[in-house]
Amino acid sequence: MNKMRYFAELAYNGFNYSGWQKQPHKPSMQETIEKAFSTILGAEIEIIGCGRTDAGVHASQYFMHFDFDGNFPKSFLSRVNKFLPKDIVIFRIFEVAPEAHARFDAVSRSYIYQLSFIKNPFEIQTTYFYPYALQPDFGKMQEVAQLLLNYQEFYPFCKSHHDAKTLQCELTRSEWLQIDENRLEYHITSNRFLRGMVRLIVGMCLNVGIGKITLEEVKSALDQQTLLNKSWSAPPEGLFLRAIKYPFIK
Repeated sequence: MNKMRYFAELAYNGFNYSGWQKQPHKPSMQETIEKAFSTILGAEIEIIGCGRTDAGVHASQYFMHFDFDGNFPKSFLSRVNKFLPKDIVIFRIFEVAPEAHARFDAVSRSYIYQLSFIKNPFEIQTTYFYPYALQPDFGKMQEVAQLLLNYQEFYPFCKSHHDAKTLQCELTRSEWLQIDENRLEYHITSNRFLRGMVRLIVGMCLNVGIGKITLEEVKSALDQQTLLNKSWSAPPEGLFLRAIKYPFIK
């Protein structure tokens, strides 16, 4: 029997993991899910994810693909969710074309970063508490976020030791939303993202908001494709991969 290719839609809280990708002696979503699928299906299952989220980063929507040549046991979705830890859930599994690829076929990805100025012990895993007395200027943060839409290359917002072949990204959204007087959200959408890009952008916006760096310095770094003098990667807990689009998925 020929192997069939399947996509799975899922979500996870990344607080307890070293990231999506398997790493020696560290817990990862990839290894945890492969173990669950392999155990219940009685076959060695290897999965490919739509991206590699960092340690502590979450996903409210994520897609992966895998190949399998057998029949799914009765109530497989329910069984695999019971096997998985509480911080990972599989929403659905569906057959796709044999050449479909969770990572390379995605046409856009959207992230959201959640930030609060009020400490909340029930949100410590999913929202960044901004603990400083000086609150950032929302208008300046919005202005510099919009500035990014004018560029296609983002060397200032890529972590060192990356393996990216190109630093080009096609941003279609970059904006801050003021949810209420104590809560902000940053929304960004692109065809692809560089390693650590979103957290570096959030950190930059906050630094502009408190006057630590200027809009002109950011513009100069983007024009010249150089690093900012004061780069800061915002903490991972506020970041969610929230939407992935494919041409063959409604």
